Amino acid sequence: MVRRTRAAMQETRTLLLATARQMFSELGYAHTSMDDLTARAGLTRGALYHHFGDKKGLLAAVVEQLDAEMDERLRAITDTAENAWDGFRQRCRAYLEMALEPEIQRIVLRDARAVLGGGSPEAQRHCIESLRQLIENLVLQGVLVEAQAQALAALIYGSLAEATIWIAEADDGDVRLAQASQAFELLLRGVLKRPTDG
Repeated sequence: MVRRTRAAMQETRTLLLATARQMFSELGYAHTSMDDLTARAGLTRGALYHHFGDKKGLLAAVVEQLDAEMDERLRAITDTAENAWDGFRQRCRAYLEMALEPEIQRIVLRDARAVLGGGSPEAQRHCIESLRQLIENLVLQGVLVEAQAQALAALIYGSLAEATIWIAEADDGDVRLAQASQAFELLLRGVLKRPTDG
């Protein structure tokens, strides 16, 4: 029996992920059959089970990939903003806007919640930690009021996460996005330091 090289194994994994991502996005998790998926990828079900365990494991891997891409996009917004406050606001707004992107909406905000119970705890911790660092920096710069950064990050993340689900579930997602964005700006105003805050 010929042992497959590491590169060939990685290629198989990459192909399965790409095919699953496309099919989950087009058809949804429930309507994607593993036989159709492996046929489209030109692979066997054994390859799928070897790399991901089962269909649910494959979904989790696709969600992880999407989470990483979303994080990269959000980090780029923060890194290229004119100032830290604009970067923070734009990052939060972009996160809400992602709820209208068909792939994210269907796979991350609908199927992952229904099948996996939501995103991975590790991804959530990473998001909160990213926000904590940004908030801590804004407090140090005197932009935000003195606050426990970890607590504020958890509250802001929770608000954003729930709002994206609310937007994704609607037929009028654009309307809900506008409403959520407006409401979020009101929340952010509450933590902005005013001249009278000393």
